[in-house]
Amino acid sequence: MDIKILKHEKNSVELSIDNLTIAEILRVYLNREGIEFAAWRREHPSKPLLFKIKDSGKPVKKAVADAVDAIEKDCAKILSVLKK
Repeated sequence: MDIKILKHEKNSVELSIDNLTIAEILRVYLNREGIEFAAWRREHPSKPLLFKIKDSGKPVKKAVADAVDAIEKDCAKILSVLKK
Protein backbone atom coordinates (compact mmCIF):
# COMPACT_ATOMS: atom_id res chain seq x y z
CA MET A 1 0.00 0.00 0.00
CA ASP A 2 1.33 3.40 -0.96
CA ILE A 3 0.22 6.60 0.82
CA LYS A 4 1.68 10.01 -0.04
CA ILE A 5 0.94 13.29 1.70
CA LEU A 6 0.28 15.85 -1.01
CA LYS A 7 -0.73 18.79 1.20
CA HIS A 8 -0.58 19.11 4.99
CA GLU A 9 -1.93 21.98 7.06
CA LYS A 10 -3.23 22.10 10.63
CA ASN A 11 -6.88 21.59 9.66
CA SER A 12 -6.56 20.12 6.18
CA VAL A 13 -4.79 17.16 4.57
CA GLU A 14 -4.69 15.79 1.03
CA LEU A 15 -3.42 12.25 0.52
CA SER A 16 -2.75 10.01 -2.44
CA ILE A 17 -3.79 6.42 -1.60
CA ASP A 18 -3.64 3.42 -3.89
CA ASN A 19 -5.97 1.23 -1.79
CA LEU A 20 -9.71 1.87 -2.20
CA THR A 21 -10.69 -0.32 0.77
CA ILE A 22 -8.47 1.55 3.23
CA ALA A 23 -9.67 4.92 1.94
CA GLU A 24 -13.34 3.97 2.30
CA ILE A 25 -12.94 2.52 5.80
CA LEU A 26 -11.00 5.59 6.92
CA ARG A 27 -13.65 7.89 5.42
CA VAL A 28 -16.46 6.11 7.27
CA TYR A 29 -14.67 6.22 10.61
CA LEU A 30 -13.65 9.86 10.20
CA ASN A 31 -17.26 10.79 9.51
CA ARG A 32 -18.33 8.83 12.62
CA GLU A 33 -15.78 10.82 14.65
CA GLY A 34 -17.56 13.99 13.54
CA ILE A 35 -14.96 15.34 11.13
CA GLU A 36 -16.20 18.23 9.01
CA PHE A 37 -15.23 16.77 5.61
CA ALA A 38 -13.67 13.47 4.56
CA ALA A 39 -13.98 12.23 0.99
CA TRP A 40 -12.02 10.60 -1.79
CA ARG A 41 -12.20 10.64 -5.56
CA ARG A 42 -10.51 8.79 -8.36
CA GLU A 43 -9.89 10.27 -11.79
CA HIS A 44 -9.35 6.87 -13.40
CA PRO A 45 -9.15 3.26 -12.08
CA SER A 46 -5.48 3.08 -13.02
CA LYS A 47 -4.62 6.16 -10.90
CA PRO A 48 -4.45 6.44 -7.09
CA LEU A 49 -7.23 8.03 -5.06
CA LEU A 50 -7.14 11.63 -3.90
CA PHE A 51 -8.33 11.70 -0.28
CA LYS A 52 -9.21 15.06 1.33
CA ILE A 53 -9.81 15.60 5.05
CA LYS A 54 -10.83 18.93 6.59
CA ASP A 55 -11.95 19.91 10.08
CA SER A 56 -12.17 23.24 11.82
CA GLY A 57 -12.37 21.80 15.36
CA LYS A 58 -9.42 19.57 16.16
CA PRO A 59 -6.25 18.99 14.14
CA VAL A 60 -6.69 16.51 11.30
CA LYS A 61 -3.70 14.47 12.48
CA LYS A 62 -5.47 13.82 15.80
CA ALA A 63 -8.74 12.95 14.03
CA VAL A 64 -6.99 10.43 11.77
CA ALA A 65 -5.16 8.91 14.77
CA ASP A 66 -8.48 8.55 16.65
CA ALA A 67 -10.14 6.96 13.60
CA VAL A 68 -7.27 4.47 13.16
CA ASP A 69 -7.49 3.57 16.87
CA ALA A 70 -11.23 2.94 16.49
CA ILE A 71 -10.61 0.76 13.42
CA GLU A 72 -7.98 -1.27 15.30
CA LYS A 73 -10.33 -1.80 18.26
CA ASP A 74 -13.16 -2.95 16.00
CA CYS A 75 -10.83 -5.33 14.15
CA ALA A 76 -9.62 -6.77 17.46
CA LYS A 77 -13.24 -7.36 18.52
CA ILE A 78 -13.98 -9.15 15.25
CA LEU A 79 -10.88 -11.33 15.59
CA SER A 80 -11.76 -12.29 19.17
CA VAL A 81 -15.24 -13.36 18.07
CA LEU A 82 -13.86 -15.37 15.17
CA LYS A 83 -11.34 -17.19 17.38
CA LYS A 84 -14.15 -18.60 19.54
